[in-house]
Amino acid sequence: MVSTVALVASVTRMPFEWNARTYDALPLPHVGWGRRVLDRMHLMGTERVLDAGCGTGRDAAALLDRLPGIDLVGVDASAQMIDAARERLRGRATFIVADLTKPLPIEPVDAVMSVAAFHWVTDHDVLFANLAASVRAGGRLTSDCGGEGQLAILDEALVRVTGQPKQYIRFAGVADTEASLRAGGWEVESVVLRPDPLRIDDPDLLETYLATVCLGGYLDALPEEEHAGFVRAVREAMPEPVVDYVRLEIDAVRL
Repeated sequence: MVSTVALVASVTRMPFEWNARTYDALPLPHVGWGRRVLDRMHLMGTERVLDAGCGTGRDAAALLDRLPGIDLVGVDASAQMIDAARERLRGRATFIVADLTKPLPIEPVDAVMSVAAFHWVTDHDVLFANLAASVRAGGRLTSDCGGEGQLAILDEALVRVTGQPKQYIRFAGVADTEASLRAGGWEVESVVLRPDPLRIDDPDLLETYLATVCLGGYLDALPEEEHAGFVRAVREAMPEPVVDYVRLEIDAVRL
């Protein structure tokens, strides 16, 4: 086991900076998750839409390719992600560095979309109430994020390496998500869990994936010369080369 008492103690919040270019170059299952979110949205094509946790703008671009009349604003806590989104969309949308748990510096929107973001926010009561404050009555929330049971295989490896499971995230279940939505001012249409495991047999690719997508907070707390060894130790401790995703898919309407 790596001696990581100080490391684990320091990994208590999501990493606010990402390597956006490496992230976008990976074979991300997020593309399929985003497609499913867009398929579930009820849009005419002229609405103002918030992409909450927009990342590199991949899903925003996909939405605007489908419906170019959408007025889209994307927010993300990572400046690198926002820079990448601005470069990708080149003026087709507005992007702002912002925290989803704080009042958002935007005009009201008609709908919210979000892909692979909400599990980085540990207080979902605050998250959903804050989003509701930026959405007009009758506006829709359509989202995907990590759900209850996700990353059990990675957790097993992290316990072997650090003594504790993954920190700084929340993989919520159906009942507590429904309760948080209702408390935040949303009418629940559907909240479901969908297992969606990703197998990566190439050890080098798996290590790159883990470092970029799953272990950023740990690496931020370690000296750079220890990054590769830590990621390799986690990968070798995984009982199988599977990132066992479970998606929490949410559809709700603003009251």
